[in-house]
Amino acid sequence: MTLEEFSAGEQKTESDPDNVVLCLLAADEDDDRDVALQIHFTLIQAFCCENDINILRVSNPGRLAELLLLETDAGPAASEGAEQPPDLHCVLVTNPHSSQWKDPALSQLICFCRESRYMDQWVPVINLPER
Repeated sequence: MTLEEFSAGEQKTESDPDNVVLCLLAADEDDDRDVALQIHFTLIQAFCCENDINILRVSNPGRLAELLLLETDAGPAASEGAEQPPDLHCVLVTNPHSSQWKDPALSQLICFCRESRYMDQWVPVINLPER
């Protein structure tokens, strides 16, 4: 499983886009007032729905960045305080073997998204608490 970022309308792709299984849209309360970002999210959601990609909203982009970056590279992320953090408003999760769910956590997220759609919640929200 790999992570690819979408930032401010630019797509960074290094693998086959057909293997995207989940789109994480992260926004905090300040981002909810950003009209351009909300239009961006709407277009991404439409694309994901059209292409059967699960969507999950995350309420705390800062906490998401901590979770993603600390697991992949614990050292430099904390020591480069002067550097601007990466834009994680939209993160695509890919699975190179989409027919075989090898990661149980990813499988649970996909099931959560599917169950939410059955309850007419097309874009479920996960609130990530501060540490």
